[in-house]
Amino acid sequence: MQINKPYHLFDDPLRYYNEMIEDIEKAKNYIYIETFRVGKDEIGERFRRVLTKKAKEGVEVKILIDYWGAGPIDSDYFKKLIKYKGQVRFFEKIKFNSDIFTRSHRRNHRKLLLIDNEITYIGSSNLTGYNMNWRESVLRMESDITTTFVKLFNQDFKGFNKYSFNSPYKIKKITHGNFEIIRDVPSITKKLINNKFIKLIKTAKSNITIETPYFLPGFFLRKALMDASQRGVKVNIVLPRRSDVTLIDILRNKYFGMMYKAGVNFLFYELNNLHAKMMLVDKKTFAIGSSNFDYRSFRYMYEIMLIGTSKEITSQINSHMKKTISDSISFNYTNWKNRPLINKFFEWILLPFRHLL
Repeated sequence: MQINKPYHLFDDPLRYYNEMIEDIEKAKNYIYIETFRVGKDEIGERFRRVLTKKAKEGVEVKILIDYWGAGPIDSDYFKKLIKYKGQVRFFEKIKFNSDIFTRSHRRNHRKLLLIDNEITYIGSSNLTGYNMNWRESVLRMESDITTTFVKLFNQDFKGFNKYSFNSPYKIKKITHGNFEIIRDVPSITKKLINNKFIKLIKTAKSNITIETPYFLPGFFLRKALMDASQRGVKVNIVLPRRSDVTLIDILRNKYFGMMYKAGVNFLFYELNNLHAKMMLVDKKTFAIGSSNFDYRSFRYMYEIMLIGTSKEITSQINSHMKKTISDSISFNYTNWKNRPLINKFFEWILLPFRHLL
């Protein structure tokens, strides 16, 4: 597939995996990857082969994978790549001691592919065949913004296994032209992405559409959405009918009734799992990246989001969202109210663990 425009939004994993491989094949200087998961499957194998080939040709290859997300993959999986001077690092190896529910609980969920100061991929998708039939959101940018992402990637790559309270580096506002890049680090108080979302919602004048696989927002975010609806803003929250995390699907039900009565409209994508992570405000301002709309992403994960007003990007996101909504069904308040007592019981049981799901 030949992309002839600077910004292209993908939703089909096979299409963007193929495009990524083609872009990697053309790389002359470097290829940097930051991801939560690389699958030990056909997709992971395709990337391993092409990355090893490029390292053998002398292209600089750096890969940062979250240790938890890596699962069965370790350095041996990339033995040939490392032999040709490719570098593979695993973010925060888990130590089964008193840190397991503090430091080890904080995972790197960011997802980037950077090539030759020219191409950036940012979005929702890992490099795995696990999600081949999911609806995703991956933005390819052929732009000098790649140089800014490279600086951020190198900070992560350098500090992949260092411990410091709240943040491995000082958090600063990052802008590139009309874009803003927000990196979140584990923090109960800072929550930069959460706070940015609240700010965008509070400034909305006509409509807000959110696509997210997991919906467990905190009080202030829920209030901002309900307040927006009460002042006449059309608020659409699009979720998968069934995500890949059943416990979150059970717990999210607790929030639907109250928010629906305040005017928030929920829709459920039916075709397969919706894993896209995007927000569009007034069809002018977009947010796209790795963060889910839940406590865990906002409090405990290393996330990255791109915020901007590019008409070329917003028009593609708007088209994507229209298609998602056309394949969705609306929330039924009567069915929700009459849901089985056992469902309500498990919602109550799970509530204290909402920050960890």
